[in-house]
Amino acid sequence: MRHGDKINNLSRTASHRKAMLKNMACSLIQHKSINTTTAKAKALRKFVEPLITKSKNDTQHNRRVVFSYLQDKQATKELFTSVADKVGDRPGGYTRILKIGIRSGDNADMAMIELIDFNEFYTPRTKKSDSKKKRSRRGGTGKGTEKKAETAPVVEDAVEVVEATPEAVVEAIADTPEAEVVETVAETEVPVVEESSEETPEAQSTDESSDEEKKA
Repeated sequence: MRHGDKINNLSRTASHRKAMLKNMACSLIQHKSINTTTAKAKALRKFVEPLITKSKNDTQHNRRVVFSYLQDKQATKELFTSVADKVGDRPGGYTRILKIGIRSGDNADMAMIELIDFNEFYTPRTKKSDSKKKRSRRGGTGKGTEKKAETAPVVEDAVEVVEATPEAVVEAIADTPEAEVVETVAETEVPVVEESSEETPEAQSTDESSDEEKKA
């Protein structure tokens, strides 16, 4: 029984399984992509990715550790030179598994496992400055800073107008679009309220009192 056994034995003995993973890892490092079954590809990913991580630190000790797993000088040299240069900036996840269908003979699920950084057509490498967007603390894209930068010269112009002579101020105001609005408002005719000819009772009483004073 294999209760709690999380390792896929792939229906092989321990020695056979280690030899198979070693050969598959050497082929993946040299050819950068291989086709195999999905179960073997998943087992190979767990086997080869720790070795790629060790290749980032090129020391004699790490080379000996990797060689003890691969048992191949050419694959070890390739791993510490070209592969390590490509994956130097990647924190992990060096391989990709793509399912390619079913094998016609035994109906097994087939997959292609490849090194991500060597497939530039599928995942083109971009600069970090282009991929990252400027964001503010609130999570915006930094548009507010651009607007402030655009409005800053306008404020400086306003200060210069205030310090200028009154004639210059009038000319500057006339050039602004707000002045056009003021002119249109000034040109509109304001209705004039005519005074009523009818006199109120209070006005009549004041007129009579003034006449009596003149006669006296």
